[in-house]
Amino acid sequence: MIKIYHNPRCSKSRQGLEILENSKKEFEIVKYLEEIPTEKELTEIIKLLDITPFQLVRKTEKIWKENYKGKELSDSEIIKAMVANPKLIERPIIINNNKAVIGRPPENIISII
Repeated sequence: MIKIYHNPRCSKSRQGLEILENSKKEFEIVKYLEEIPTEKELTEIIKLLDITPFQLVRKTEKIWKENYKGKELSDSEIIKAMVANPKLIERPIIINNNKAVIGRPPENIISII
């Protein structure tokens, strides 16, 4: 089943959700600010995306700039920071079986549905 890690306040995330709704396929919505992924789940998502943890961070967020920017952090420390502060997780993330994309731009989603 398709899964979207969604933030309703984000326009790109809402556009991604609309693409999924229009696809007429079944999908699950995970409001990741409320249902925060565990370190293990986030690690698995990062592997599916085939990126580094740093590439999943929203570097323009105030939390990142004030607490983490410019520091030498291990992948594990970056993942812990995202779990502690889920606003730092780039969105939306769409997973379909063993494929995943970040929906920025939202059209990226079409490639895996």
